[in-house]
Amino acid sequence: MKIGIFDSGIGGLSVLHQAMITMPEADYIFYADVDNVPYGEKTKEEVRKLVDHAVGFLVDKGCQAIVLACNTATSAAISYLREKYKLPIIGIEPAVKPAVEHIHESGKRVMVVSTPVTAKGEKLKKLVDKYDNKHIVDVVALPKLVRFAQDDDFDSSDVTDYLKSEFAPYNLNDYSELVLGCTHFNYFKDSFSKLFPDDLEMVDGNTGVSNNLKNTVVKKGIFKEEDKGKKGTVEYYYSDRKMESEAEMKHIKKLHERLERMRQI
Repeated sequence: MKIGIFDSGIGGLSVLHQAMITMPEADYIFYADVDNVPYGEKTKEEVRKLVDHAVGFLVDKGCQAIVLACNTATSAAISYLREKYKLPIIGIEPAVKPAVEHIHESGKRVMVVSTPVTAKGEKLKKLVDKYDNKHIVDVVALPKLVRFAQDDDFDSSDVTDYLKSEFAPYNLNDYSELVLGCTHFNYFKDSFSKLFPDDLEMVDGNTGVSNNLKNTVVKKGIFKEEDKGKKGTVEYYYSDRKMESEAEMKHIKKLHERLERMRQI
């Protein structure tokens, strides 16, 4: 059973990380389009073309299901891809519904942080309109945070200063839920937690996507009885180039270690 997981950059490793916990039996191919990151600053048409190429690459590698571990790619391209390719394609979207449902204290609000494309997209607007009956959701675009992530700059003073400047118009004490609407943002949980109240809950879509993936491959007969108990493998590609040198794999291991620490926050 071979599963493809795609992102514009290293953010999708957070989805892969959770998928390996939820379904360790699968053989995964992770594809990060690092040559073209960030997607959040491109047009919808540009994003669709890039994602189509990556999905075609994963299909050629024998993937039986594909996860778009990128909110921007999901928003811009998933409908088109599902029409073109005859295999399950699972997207990710900001976890607005669970965040709104978690609000129990009067006066508290939900902040959704995302890339500009996701923030301006119709998909997020529909999500907020559907679940935000009390008008307690604010959407904030953080265009530079993906670049910080790609530079392995997760908790420097530059990151903190950038977040402070973007959040300046908001009273952060009003928020008890922070929706991470970009998979890259999972690397910054410690930086977010320094700025928001201690009782802040950060919500991402990774667990939901991983559960959806498992349910889908079981339902479609892709996950077979003989797969149970098997130890899966992972291959990593950065824009069509396979990562296999000692330095490359050491860096990927370091990113997984950070994601595991962030998962505990």
